[in-house]
Amino acid sequence: MLRLVGLVVSIGLADSLNPSTIAPALYLASGDHPRSHVFEFTLAVFLVSLAGGAVVALGPGQLLLAALPHPGHTVRYIFEIVAGVAMLIGAAVLWWHRDRLSSRELPAAKAEGKSSAVLGATITVVELPTAFPYFAVIAAIVGAGLGPARALILLVLFNVCFILPLIGILLTLTFAGSRADQLLGWGRNLLQAHWPAVLSILALVAGLFVTVLGITGLTHTRHRLGRLVGPFRHLLHIR
Repeated sequence: MLRLVGLVVSIGLADSLNPSTIAPALYLASGDHPRSHVFEFTLAVFLVSLAGGAVVALGPGQLLLAALPHPGHTVRYIFEIVAGVAMLIGAAVLWWHRDRLSSRELPAAKAEGKSSAVLGATITVVELPTAFPYFAVIAAIVGAGLGPARALILLVLFNVCFILPLIGILLTLTFAGSRADQLLGWGRNLLQAHWPAVLSILALVAGLFVTVLGITGLTHTRHRLGRLVGPFRHLLHIR
C-alpha cells in the first residue's frame, strides 16, 4: 500500500502543474467574486476527475481484473518501471520543446455564459481522455487488486495532489488581502514563462522515483525467490 501511495503522490504532484486548469483559475481569480468562483471551479475539477477515475477503476477495471489471472508482484514491478520510463521520456520531450511551449499563450478561460463549476467540469471532461499520468495511476491501482474502498482512497489522494495549485490560488485570495492580485499576476507570468521546464523537472523526479520503486521491488522479489530456492539447489541441479 505504501508503494502505491508513493506512486500516486509523485505522479499527482507532477501532473498538477497543468496550464489547462491553472490558467482558467487565475483568470477567475482576477474577476468578480474571485474566491467563490475559484472555489466552485476547483471543486468541479476535483469531483469530475475523481468520478471519471472511479468509473474506470471500479467499473471496467474491476471487471478486467476478475476476468484475468491476478497479476503477480513481478508484473506489477515491471509495470512501475515502464510507467517510470514513460514519464522520463515525457520529461525529456517537454524539456526539449520548453522554449516553443513557453512562447505560446496560456489557454483562455472562455467563461462567457458558463458558471465556474460548469467551466471546471467541462475542462476536466475534455482533458480526461488524454490524462495519461492519471491512467497510469488507475492501472497501477487496478493491477494491485485493492478493494473498492482503498482504491477510492488512492484516487482521492491523487486528485488532491492534482488540485494543489488551485488550492494555492484559493488560499492566496483568502489570506493575501490587497496583495493577492499582485501575487497571482506574478504567478501567471511565471507559469507562462517556465511551466514546461518546471513540469519537465517534476516529471523527471516522479519518473525516477517510480522507476526506482519498480527496480527495487523487482530486485527484492528475485532476492526473496533466491532465498527460498537456495536450500533446494542441489535437488534442482541449479548452479
